[in-house]
Amino acid sequence: MREHPLREAARNTSTARSTSSNPATGKPPNARPHHRTLITRLNTIRRENPALRQLRDLHFHQADKEEVIAYSKRQDGNTVLVVANLDPRHTQEATVSLDMPQLGLDWHESVPVRDELTGETYQWGSANYVRLGPGGAHVLVVGGRSGDGPPGTHSTVLRPSTPQIGGSSAT
Repeated sequence: MREHPLREAARNTSTARSTSSNPATGKPPNARPHHRTLITRLNTIRRENPALRQLRDLHFHQADKEEVIAYSKRQDGNTVLVVANLDPRHTQEATVSLDMPQLGLDWHESVPVRDELTGETYQWGSANYVRLGPGGAHVLVVGGRSGDGPPGTHSTVLRPSTPQIGGSSAT
């Protein structure tokens, strides 16, 4: 009597998993340590920013490429803007148009934003150029500092985020 195809597939998958893992760690050989570091950093950013700890006040902003998503979250004085490349294989360039009143700003204002993943600070207004590698993202704290940090912690503007011909400017 032949085994049910789904059970056979599950058994084969389980066997394949056990034979392809590193005996010392139990993890697949292609596991990347930087993923662990990234997840740890993202969890730290979430803990430091009250806006990321609640489900309310999610607002999407316009990006002129469908492979790029932009959204913001606000709570009290903490606003976080996330811009991500949804394409896992290609670098994407886009202009992100921000709904400034949703960020608590007037349409004509610009504001420092600190990328919590890289530590860089940019000056952003209503229209902003981004260039993100495959699966890349910005996690930007609007106003330049995390919500739970001491005042003025991340207030230095390093360079503006303005469109460049041929990609982003070098640091």
